[in-house]
Amino acid sequence: MYLSKRTTVLSQNQSKLINALQVKKYRQKYRNFLVEGEKMVLELLQQQRFGVVSIFGLERWAAANAASLQPFLQNFNPVSEIELRKISGLSTPNSVLAIAQWPDTWPDGSLLQSDICLYLDGIQDPGNLGTILRIADWFGFPAVFCSPDCVDVFSPKVVQATMGAVFRVPTCEIALPELLAPLSPAPPVMGAVLGGSDIFRSTLPANGLLVIGNEGRGISPATEQLLSHRLTIPRHAAGGAESLNAAVATGIMAAVLRNQTFTT
Repeated sequence: MYLSKRTTVLSQNQSKLINALQVKKYRQKYRNFLVEGEKMVLELLQQQRFGVVSIFGLERWAAANAASLQPFLQNFNPVSEIELRKISGLSTPNSVLAIAQWPDTWPDGSLLQSDICLYLDGIQDPGNLGTILRIADWFGFPAVFCSPDCVDVFSPKVVQATMGAVFRVPTCEIALPELLAPLSPAPPVMGAVLGGSDIFRSTLPANGLLVIGNEGRGISPATEQLLSHRLTIPRHAAGGAESLNAAVATGIMAAVLRNQTFTT
């Protein structure tokens, strides 16, 4: 049962921290990130990987979600709609915002020896990255690794676009050579490139890494040199599109890889 607290006015330090967490360097400094919206905050409260630092919500949200909020009452700050609008990054503010803590552990390359993971090479669009994490979640990929020049996984726009997948799919920012260096034998590294082998007709490995390139330039030349499997999603003879969206391509290739894994 939720016992009502007196609605508070945000302190200057609280407001400064929330504003700072819109910027990557401060997310890295404090090892915190923002989670906003009813669905997203409830998912945060129901998982174990990410700590809950603070929750700022309307009284009616707290009353409606008393059971989920109960373990975190000491972290809850009731605020007015006016206060919430001041700190919200959404065009239409929702009823709750939370500050979450980065996890203590990160995935490593050992996962590539027994399963398939994704590596994102310079993905820049928050919507694409969020959708790719949802795809990884759907198909059960154990981790998504991101190059240092990717948009930040914990940026508010990416977190929002994941629809909760950010809490279920472990991620790590790491350069590809650094990820692969400790691994012996070297795992297969597949990549979506123009002029590669037809993915629907290729014999594909059951473990390794699937590399997805930048929305405009594709996989970088340095990363392309590390590919062991060059793959292409063939365009239909009647098709006229120049290319596929990065997230769409990820979904198609993920489905093919998982289908092969399930049927071998």
